[in-house]
Amino acid sequence: MASRIRNYLSIAEVCAELDIARSTFNDWRTKGRAPRCIKLPNGSIRIRRADLDAWVEQHCEEAA
Repeated sequence: MASRIRNYLSIAEVCAELDIARSTFNDWRTKGRAPRCIKLPNGSIRIRRADLDAWVEQHCEEAA
């Protein structure tokens, strides 16, 4: 079960990995540019590891 939980990242974990401020992530989310997010019943936001990896790959290809 622990590995299943690690497949979901918090916004803080995503921001740390991307080396961005939370305000930047929130801005991207508002503009529809952030990786796909999941809202949990308790209101917390999570990002699937696979969605983040695909998002990073797509955006790195665009910049190259």
